[in-house]
Amino acid sequence: MAFEDLEAELGILLGQLNEGTGDKQELYETLREKLNEMRAYGMPIPEDLLVLEKELEAQLFGGETPGA
Repeated sequence: MAFEDLEAELGILLGQLNEGTGDKQELYETLREKLNEMRAYGMPIPEDLLVLEKELEAQLFGGETPGA
């Protein structure tokens, strides 16, 4: 998948988070999927998205990594 496609999908996801629409758990899982795709392709992960991933993880799971 092209970086621009992932960037657009992440933009939509961030919009949903900012607007408060959608389920946080579902949005978190989608964010993780997109970031993992970026990691798999060796793309750089923007620092703000890494911070967001950790913040959502802490809110939803008390800071524990899901599945651990």
